[in-house]
Amino acid sequence: MNPYEDPNSARGRAQVPGSGGGYDYDYDPEPAWRPAPVGSASVGRASVGRASVPGTGGYEYDEPSGERTVGRATVPGAVAGRAAVRPGIPVSPGAPMGPVPIGPAGGRAGGPGGPAGRAPSKARLRRNKRRTWIIAGFAIFIMLAGAVVVGGTYYYDDVALPEQFGLPEATTIFFNDGKTQLAKLGEVNRSIVPLAGIPVDVRHAVISAEDRKFLEHGGIDVQGIFRAAWNNVTGGETQGASTITQQYARHVADLNGITYARKIREAVLANKLEQKFTKDQIITNYLNVIYFGRGAYGIEAAAQTFFSVSASKLTVEQAAVLAAVIKQTDPIQGGHQGYDPAYNEPAAKDRWGYVLDGMVSLGWLDAGKRAAMQYPKVNPYDGKSCAIDCGINQPTGNVINYVRDELQKMGIDDWKKGGYQVTTSINPAIQQAAQAAAQRTVAGSLLEGQPANLMAALVAVEPSTGRVLAYYGGDNGTGTDYAGYNYENGIRTGGHPAGSSFKIYTLAAGLKAGIGMGSYWDSTLIKDGPFTLSNAGRTPACAKSCTLEQSTLQSYNVPFYWLAKSIGPDKVLDAAKAAGVKLMWSSDPKHADAYDLNATPSKQLAPAVFDAHVGFGQFPITVLDHANGTATFAARGVYRPAHFVIEVKRKDRSSGQWAKAGGEQVKPQQVFPAEQVDDIVSVLANYPGKTLSGNRPSGRKTGTWELNATSADNGDAWLTGFTPQIAATVWVGNVKDRLPIRYIPDLKRPKTTAPISGSTLPTDIWKKFMDAATKGMKVEKFPDRKNTGDDSDSRATGVSPAPTQQPGGQPCLIPFICPPGGGGRGGGDPVPDPTPTKQR
Repeated sequence: MNPYEDPNSARGRAQVPGSGGGYDYDYDPEPAWRPAPVGSASVGRASVGRASVPGTGGYEYDEPSGERTVGRATVPGAVAGRAAVRPGIPVSPGAPMGPVPIGPAGGRAGGPGGPAGRAPSKARLRRNKRRTWIIAGFAIFIMLAGAVVVGGTYYYDDVALPEQFGLPEATTIFFNDGKTQLAKLGEVNRSIVPLAGIPVDVRHAVISAEDRKFLEHGGIDVQGIFRAAWNNVTGGETQGASTITQQYARHVADLNGITYARKIREAVLANKLEQKFTKDQIITNYLNVIYFGRGAYGIEAAAQTFFSVSASKLTVEQAAVLAAVIKQTDPIQGGHQGYDPAYNEPAAKDRWGYVLDGMVSLGWLDAGKRAAMQYPKVNPYDGKSCAIDCGINQPTGNVINYVRDELQKMGIDDWKKGGYQVTTSINPAIQQAAQAAAQRTVAGSLLEGQPANLMAALVAVEPSTGRVLAYYGGDNGTGTDYAGYNYENGIRTGGHPAGSSFKIYTLAAGLKAGIGMGSYWDSTLIKDGPFTLSNAGRTPACAKSCTLEQSTLQSYNVPFYWLAKSIGPDKVLDAAKAAGVKLMWSSDPKHADAYDLNATPSKQLAPAVFDAHVGFGQFPITVLDHANGTATFAARGVYRPAHFVIEVKRKDRSSGQWAKAGGEQVKPQQVFPAEQVDDIVSVLANYPGKTLSGNRPSGRKTGTWELNATSADNGDAWLTGFTPQIAATVWVGNVKDRLPIRYIPDLKRPKTTAPISGSTLPTDIWKKFMDAATKGMKVEKFPDRKNTGDDSDSRATGVSPAPTQQPGGQPCLIPFICPPGGGGRGGGDPVPDPTPTKQR
């Protein structure tokens, strides 16, 4: 048996599990070459047998019971029909079995027409004649069927290039550098490359491994067929003897949904393919469809998977590794372990040498260079590594959902069929900083070691572009996204009450309505019909004369309720929507779905759904929307929609070149006057609490909301803030069930917990992230305050404070330059973010 055709030999062609226990690449459940059963003759392949005797495993043939007879036998080279031994010859016990001469009349020796014979009965002759006609008719039918198969295959079946039958590829999603892979999606891990992208050494290595006469034959290796047939007849494993052209033809057939049950159709297709395409086209197409193991289809995916290089960069040694593995990519339980070095290194190296030696014998490789070659380093593989849909089970998996939505909006709805490259806005270093600060499983994160019910989410947006630089909403893209919205039973969920952090939009609405930051508001006006308001259990020292600036810095709620009611809650909704808040949830349990603020006029929603409580953040929004809105303030009132896709490229399968198919189309909008935003930012830049490293200027606002209407515990805590270059929003709440959110301030004392508010854990996470994200960025300052708006607007509910005493007893006539605590602008001692007001 020639080892070239042994499926378990390193010297064979590609194999898949076969019926004989081997690994026939072209396994046919009904192989054309099949050992004939004892007692029948076969054209050109009969094996030496022995006459069958009852009791010895043969067949008794039409003789009286109890008489030993010689059955039908098979003899090498026998012609179609029965072997040269007539049935029914009596044999004495102990007599040797063998051929018996046939008399001149066709009878047995000794009978009529021969010595001592007996004439067959008429009934028996009729049966024999009927049997002969049946066999003849069946033979004619087989020949006609074969002719139909050949003709039909040639005239009706066709072969095609990969681009013609839609060979599935992968779509690769990159970080913003366009090089670092964020995810790979699609039906299979494949990237089609043209001939120019496949080095000649790679082609030679595969030809050496799979079909050394590829450049000589016309698609069918006749010698290989006879060699495989002889191997099968003489007891070897079932073989396919398929050439590279036949293998490719078979792939085309499978992909077209056609099942070829006979090798003859494959052979005809191969011949037709050779007539239609050049050898270069055939080997290129073959290398783009063949499976290399480890989930890699095609040479490009294989090069990336095994060696982390493009196919165009493969060395001869690396090419031989990939060529060797085609024969059997994966181990078979209880059988051969294949030729992937991760599974079977000795066999892989043996076949690697066989491939290189073949290249030498074919004149493609210098023998001296071959002798000096060493087996290359191959990427490790544990059988579990991701090949396709990679990245979904990572924290950045949630990004994929947004990428999908944006691609569909661009009209690219076939992205999962493959052939695209998508560059996202996610910055790998900034994404890492987000996870290092907020992801529980990252060593050193601020959630490490904290109570198991706690969850954090963080989103960072670039104000100057709207690009989302980092997104952490959970540990994978298949679970709950705590930074965005989710679909559950057909409704959108995922919002969190923003608390006082939402007041930035109320301020923007107030200034846009002409009310100044120095206007006075009554913080004691806690009753409004059925509603009882609260300043989180505190009694503000400014009482009836709290400025908007002071109320912002101290997070007093009552002034913001009355500000929203004075200008109309719809104006607050308008401001939030203009800044980038798209979705908002009501407090009505009967309406669990979110409201799309862009789809419904604000006057229809407020106050009917969202009343004046919107002024201090009672209603849930997403972390992503809040980060987008915050970025609008960092950009001096210019709104740029938060987005994830920077560029989309589609590959021309014929040339292998990539061409732009889509990308970001951001149209900046000045939604707030820059001067008014400067006034708001000047207040947020003085917000009490921790500052960024190096005293880098930043604006920020905390927010906290209660667990429920009857509890004093908190359920949501926020910090949203920004520098001129980056805006980031942090939320801390519950993983699943809504429980009191408490944290461990000192992990060395794990039993000592404290309630979480915006000024505690969210602030710590935000600072850690921002210090890392802004490292190396230029330090930029905010514009000066412009003092827009009317501080004496009649809609304000407070009164001007009485003159206070300066130190030494002198009256304070100019409040905004008096010492803190006197009720002027910026007055009041900074305090930690308060516990939230009660919901109604």
